[in-house]
Amino acid sequence: MKKVLLFSVLSFIGFNTMAQFPGAGMGMGGGQRQQPQQQAIPGTAQAAPKGSAKIVGFVIDSAATKAVEFASVALINKATNKPIDGTVADEKGKFTLNKIATGDYVISVSFLGYVSKRIPVKIQNKNDEIDLGVIRLSQSNQVLQEVTVEGQKAVIEDKVDRLVYNAERDATSKGGDASDVLRKVPMLSVDLDGNVSLRGSSNVRVLINNKPSTIVATSIADALKQIPADMIKSVEVITSPSAKYDAEGSSGIINIITKKNNLQGLTLNMDSSVGIRGANLSLNGNYRKGNMGFSLGGFGRSNYNVNGTFENSQLTTNNGKQTLNTQSADTRSNGLFGSYQLGWDWDINKYNAITASVRYGVRNQNSFQDKLLSQSYSASSLMSKTLRDVDTKDLSGTIDANIDYTHTFKKPQQEFSLLTQFSRNNRTNDFVNNLLNLTDNSVTSRLKNNNDSYNQEVTVQADYQTPITKTQLVEVGAKGIFRTVNSDYQYFTAQGATGAYVPTTSSATASNVFNYTQNIAAAYLSYTATLSKLYTLKVGGRYEHTDISANFKSGDQTLSIPSYGVLVPSLNISRKLGTVSTLKLGFNRRIQRPSIQFLNPNINASNPLNISSGNPNLSPEYTNNYELTLNTSIKGTFLTVSTFVRNTTGSIESVRDVIGDTIRTSYQNIGKQDAYGMNAFGNINFSNKLTVGLGGDVYYAKLANNVPNPLYNASNSGWVANYRIFGSYNLGNNWGLQAFGFYRSTQVQLQGFQGGFGIYSLSVKKDFKDKKGSIGFGAENFFTPNGFKIHSEINSPIITQNSTNTMRNMNFKINFSYRIGKMSFDAPKRKKSVSNDDLKDGGGDNNGGGNGGGQSQGGGGMPSGGGGRPR
Repeated sequence: MKKVLLFSVLSFIGFNTMAQFPGAGMGMGGGQRQQPQQQAIPGTAQAAPKGSAKIVGFVIDSAATKAVEFASVALINKATNKPIDGTVADEKGKFTLNKIATGDYVISVSFLGYVSKRIPVKIQNKNDEIDLGVIRLSQSNQVLQEVTVEGQKAVIEDKVDRLVYNAERDATSKGGDASDVLRKVPMLSVDLDGNVSLRGSSNVRVLINNKPSTIVATSIADALKQIPADMIKSVEVITSPSAKYDAEGSSGIINIITKKNNLQGLTLNMDSSVGIRGANLSLNGNYRKGNMGFSLGGFGRSNYNVNGTFENSQLTTNNGKQTLNTQSADTRSNGLFGSYQLGWDWDINKYNAITASVRYGVRNQNSFQDKLLSQSYSASSLMSKTLRDVDTKDLSGTIDANIDYTHTFKKPQQEFSLLTQFSRNNRTNDFVNNLLNLTDNSVTSRLKNNNDSYNQEVTVQADYQTPITKTQLVEVGAKGIFRTVNSDYQYFTAQGATGAYVPTTSSATASNVFNYTQNIAAAYLSYTATLSKLYTLKVGGRYEHTDISANFKSGDQTLSIPSYGVLVPSLNISRKLGTVSTLKLGFNRRIQRPSIQFLNPNINASNPLNISSGNPNLSPEYTNNYELTLNTSIKGTFLTVSTFVRNTTGSIESVRDVIGDTIRTSYQNIGKQDAYGMNAFGNINFSNKLTVGLGGDVYYAKLANNVPNPLYNASNSGWVANYRIFGSYNLGNNWGLQAFGFYRSTQVQLQGFQGGFGIYSLSVKKDFKDKKGSIGFGAENFFTPNGFKIHSEINSPIITQNSTNTMRNMNFKINFSYRIGKMSFDAPKRKKSVSNDDLKDGGGDNNGGGNGGGQSQGGGGMPSGGGGRPR
């Protein structure tokens, strides 16, 4: 706690100093996110005379009783009929005009698709505070004509508990997937396999449009490959989740918001990309007539020419005997990914709405290790030498279906919603290990592991919110998650290249069926208040109770896993500093349940020198998070700086022991992790043509597994850093140029480290004259045609392992997009959906190892927690 206070005091001193700089940007208010950059108001002849009066109000859709977010509010001099000041409403429709002199004015409120409204206002005394109350705008039936917007929406927006990255402005990710977008988001780090971490922790929860998905629970990296970058509107980084969110995610929540079409009529969008290592095609159609809308879309992506190499050396000690094993292989992979969705929404009337959608995702990933050469030495003498080919197949299909009902009231911000979702992931994760003759490379024998599995969730959730006063909001809700997991795993052996497979008789690779059920009941209460016009307080509590049962079909073995409950408090406070800065303090407690990848007892022996399996008896881990953040605008630059402390107990950590000369990996709740650090991000708008964003995060990590046995005891500590830079420039005549670079330093691990890496890209795009399409060219990592190497190391009294992976990821691609159809504007409606946030996930297919080119599949780096397992 002393360290927390020290960080807070030092940070507050530094931030207060920075906050003294004068700024020209728009103030963010207590707990309100930064608004899009305000456009210059045509006809402004002179600056507004300054006074002490204030005008406030709320802008509401007259039909839907919803806030009109970002409505434009102009202060017009009644005598000259010229605007002299202005602002933009926040996400709740609220606006404030400060420092107004006495006089006669007209308030003009407008937004695209609505009929503008003018309200006369008279300021008689210099300290008047005029509350215009609720201003209702009616929708316009006019068809949109071509509109040219000179200004640009801010890349970064700020809320009391999160940052929002507006990804739709990024052209460098054209033809890519969600992992390409997340690499540009402040505070996030994405490795080459798509594994995501937030402030150095991989214990994050990823949502898609506020919804969970079993494919995300299965693998975050896999889910990101199925989301085209072109369809992502924004990414929300929630570092201090309120009680409304599930208690999972020790470091926070990442919410990916996809583009939604709220227009009337019919449109069809096509986006495609072809490169030397991958290609994609997506088609998305939207139709809306009156109060009902439909959407139908499909996306397909292929990866090819993904190759590399790996080398691994491991020295093991068993009963005083040392054995040195070396391995090397060429690696390659290819895959097909698809995502298809049908959506429907019906605005029954101005108070009731129903939305429904069905999404199906499919993946077909093949990974190979060619000529995996393994050599074993004892006392410098070669004891054995084997050669094998390894073929791993990872196939899955995921269906997500939801029906959601929302009821609003006449009172603004009062709302009730009932949300339901069904999600199921069926997965086949198999490998074949072919042992080759050293002389002629013929197949002498084969080992096969089949693992068919499914992960199914049913969720029911009810939420209610109501304002108590104009400055206070109460939210209450309940949720039930009913989860079922099944893993059917079998091992077979065969002789020669064509011999029939027969089940193995070894107890170490015995076949079995693992069944696991988990039922979670949760309830929360949250309170938000604006105090003294400077402070915003958001406080709440959430209670979750979990019941678990697990058994093995063979032997009718039932595991005794106790149920548990947890109370999760959260506190967020923001204070307005002047007109352009906000200081925020946050605390929350989080729970991280183990996902099936850590629980599944299936033994992954695709590499016989590195086997691994899960532990069905794992308990959740708990984390306390503290953070202090300053957000400010300084002459067109948005800057956020924060310090954070993260303390985790009962951390799920790898436990490695030696069987003969083989390293066996499993998991236990034995770890303690602490992280102390800070991150900074700045977005600089030099002009409407040039924008540059840069930032990074640095933290000191301490890890320990608290095992008393000196052979297995491990601890480590050190500094970790990530840096990124992003720039875009409007070349004129519909040409644009964008560039991106990212570097991640060496990562501290419990028993060693993983080497750093860097990536970079450059793209140029030409928009068609009618703005209905574009064509572009992109280049990635073009200065490293032979790839780059990542070194990793593990050290313990019984294990010393060094591995080197070579990644070849230079890429050139051509992007093309086109849109047909014409629509008129329809008022946006806020949709609600289920969000399950309760499972610890290790990221990629191999717990950070991945199956990409150059990544060892168990031969080097960190062994996985059970290949071929559902998650």
